This record gives sequence, structure tokens and C-alpha cells, in this order.
Amino acid sequence: MDAAPTEPEPEPAEPPVPAHGVGPWPGGPDAWPDDPRYDPELLAAGDARNVVDAYRYWRMDAIVADLDQRRHGFHVAIENWQHDMNIGSIVRSANAFLAAEVHIVGRRRWNRRGAMVTDRYQHVRHHEDVAAFAAWAESEGLPVIAIDNVEGSVALDRADLPERCVLLFGQEGPGLSPEALVAASAVVEITQYGSTRSINASAAGAVVMYEWCRRWA
Repeated sequence: MDAAPTEPEPEPAEPPVPAHGVGPWPGGPDAWPDDPRYDPELLAAGDARNVVDAYRYWRMDAIVADLDQRRHGFHVAIENWQHDMNIGSIVRSANAFLAAEVHIVGRRRWNRRGAMVTDRYQHVRHHEDVAAFAAWAESEGLPVIAIDNVEGSVALDRADLPERCVLLFGQEGPGLSPEALVAASAVVEITQYGSTRSINASAAGAVVMYEWCRRWA
């Protein structure tokens, strides 16, 4: 009696492609790049991180090291914001515009959800108060450019934004403290055309960072 024909073994299922990002490196382990910057776990499972294509499959420390070779000359400082989500948002913008560093002045605690994991790639430093921050900036030879729409401020399109500087932002409502304004070498405002006195603080940060990049990057 003839043996019953055997059913062919099913092909192994392909790993699912992440909704955001890329799937496993095509070709399997034999085709993986011979480069220490690549992460074997990401090559095997895919990379769903929110990173540009040039950094797909790279280890996090390798990405940071590469960014450190190209960071711009401006820093971003935030004075004691009450709205924690704004700090996360400005960290994310600082990463997008390749700021040298983000400085949190005063209150240390902040909600990292708004950063969308970009705080892992962006250097963040804390200063106890304005005096400590100002002393650091002076030791680094970095002029502090305050961003606030107070009397005597200069419109952003006409203001001087040095190639090396710290852009200092305040809280959503009250803005920068008198101590912070005194520590600044210049005060810059974003021209507005509507009825509101101010725009969202993290949005203001993105506007000024973009303007710096437009001039210097």
C-alpha cells in the first residue's frame, strides 16, 4: 500500500513589520552589516523608533555619539516651567534642531512624555537657580538671549542671534523672572498679530530655534 503523501511544511511566517519604522534587516543574520554601530536586536526584530532613516538599526549610544559630532552652537534653557509637558516638547524640538544641550533652571522635575523619548538622545542639564545657570553660561563664554515680550525687547527678525549662545525661555503665563532678564545680554520677542498676549512656550522655542538654524546651520 502506498504511503500517504506528506504535506509540505509551511513556510516560516515573516516577522510583522512595525507600524512605524522598518522590519528586520532583509536577508537574515548572514546579511547583517559588519558595523559596531548597529544593534543586533534591532537588526533581528526591526526598528520602530522615531528616528531618521540614517539611524535605523543603530544603537542608541552610537546615535548620540554621532549627534555629538554635529551639534549646533546654541543651547536652550527653560526657567522653572509650571507646565511640565512644555519642557518635554521643547526637549523634542531641541533634538530636532540639534541643540548642544537643554538646561532646566530651577524646578528639576518634569514630565518626559512630551519628549517622545528624544531625551535619550539630547543632553539635559539642571541648574538649581538663575544664579547658578548664569555662572555656568559666563564660564562657557555663552551670551544668554532671553525670549520674552517685555518692554525693550527686539523683534526676532531684527535681533542678533549669536552663533554660540543660550536661548532662555520662561513659564507659560508669567514669562521670565526679573532675575533671568537681568542675567540676559539681550531680550528678543516673537512678533504676533492676533489678540493673545503670548503663544505656547514650547511653540515659541521651536520658532526661535528654527530662526537660529536658518541663519547659522
